[in-house]
Amino acid sequence: MDPFGVAGIATRVTEIRGQLAAFQAPKAASGTTFAETLRTAQADDITRYGNGKIPEGALQRVGNMNHRLQAPAATSLEALMTAARRDGVTIGITDSYRSYAEQADLVRRKGLYSQGGLAAKPGTSDHGWGLAVDLDLDAKAQAWMRANAGRYGFEETTPREPWHWAFRPSTMNA
Repeated sequence: MDPFGVAGIATRVTEIRGQLAAFQAPKAASGTTFAETLRTAQADDITRYGNGKIPEGALQRVGNMNHRLQAPAATSLEALMTAARRDGVTIGITDSYRSYAEQADLVRRKGLYSQGGLAAKPGTSDHGWGLAVDLDLDAKAQAWMRANAGRYGFEETTPREPWHWAFRPSTMNA
């Protein structure tokens, strides 16, 4: 897709609107439902595709990496990683958006979380909405995330998976 053509510009305008809306979203108490998170993240345009079926052009790359997320999540993660670097902390990304096929493959390889494995039922993962990342964290980075991630809208949401962080913009704190 030509980034300067009508379709490319329209896509970028949608991304920017999503980013602005995420930063203007009202704050809510923890425990926000997934449906509320999707609305807050301005994912309504993305939900029409379905979990794990979002086209690459509807997602934003995180920095210069091959990882992709919804635009507000990508922008916030970049800010988070910049702040961590300023504090002398290195945070890597091992996984981000997952297609439905990738979700199904993960279940095959690692088993369902509900049965003691490490994968969500395909079509239900917040990775499939472009709202979650798996991070490469040493002890210092894990402590930094637990102390600071909320300022950027990220929460550690999955027991048994300290590397899994989900974007929940309604829970951003100052």
